[in-house]
Amino acid sequence: MQNLTDLPGNTTSSINISVIVKVCVVIPFFIAFLFFILLTLYTFASHRQFFDSSRYILFTYMLINDTLQLLSSVSLFLLVMSFVQFAIVFCAPLLFVSTATFLNTPLILSTMSLERYVAIFYPLHRPAIWRPEWIWIIVLSLWIISCILPTVDFVLMRLKPNVDVRSTPVLCKTAVLNASPIQALFKVSLNGIFFAVVAVVILFTYIRILLETRRMRQDRASVRKAQHTVLLHGFQLLLSVMAFSQPVAELFLFQRVNLSQADMSFIYYFCFILLPRFLSPLIYGLRDESLRSYMKKVMPCYGARIDPHKEVKITK
Repeated sequence: MQNLTDLPGNTTSSINISVIVKVCVVIPFFIAFLFFILLTLYTFASHRQFFDSSRYILFTYMLINDTLQLLSSVSLFLLVMSFVQFAIVFCAPLLFVSTATFLNTPLILSTMSLERYVAIFYPLHRPAIWRPEWIWIIVLSLWIISCILPTVDFVLMRLKPNVDVRSTPVLCKTAVLNASPIQALFKVSLNGIFFAVVAVVILFTYIRILLETRRMRQDRASVRKAQHTVLLHGFQLLLSVMAFSQPVAELFLFQRVNLSQADMSFIYYFCFILLPRFLSPLIYGLRDESLRSYMKKVMPCYGARIDPHKEVKITK
């Protein structure tokens, strides 16, 4: 751990206040998110009929992925804020999970957009792979794809001569594993292709659903709802892509805004990594009437006001 007693008194005090403020901003959001996640997963577990719909299975998968992403990224955030240093052999698993789950998010968004597309255009003859009993194959495929980049990071990893993987303490940051220029170039190129393909998929499904909305005369409400859902997927993807503009934005803002690089990095981290994960359960959970009704039954403050025998229809 870094020896903070070597710093001047005023500098140390300002750093401590900055760290406390950042932690106090992140932790309440994190706790609220975990509460909503546990409530949603408990609702799913208590009502097995949700798992008869591919849409809710993918939503559950997204919640689990976002939970893992937040647990790993917030853990890394707290370790860096506390200047805790430890060996790369212990740091690497956290970085692996954080990177894999971060890349998994746009894959899930595009998959959920395609699921809405299939549900609208093939309601009676849905392909077998999109049925609830086979959707796990898609989920497994997404995990394999999202693990490619962090695996390549480990393969291409080139450490400094004086750094030992098992004993040398370091701050647990992605820069530790991305020291090689070739590795950094490969990562940027792969990320660009990765997000471009996902953007094309979401744009394609949005346009097709938009055209279908104009053509259909019946059930326009459900098609419009699917259209809005895909649009929200695109918004979340945009927030995720903005995370990759951090180096350029920091260089541009550093000369014009009276903020330290650490403060700008935190703003980017909160707005483009944490915030999209906080929005996911709110967007897809609270907008869904069926899930919202069942969640109200689970919550003690609402459960007594709702008729337990009232049937709630679960949208396929």
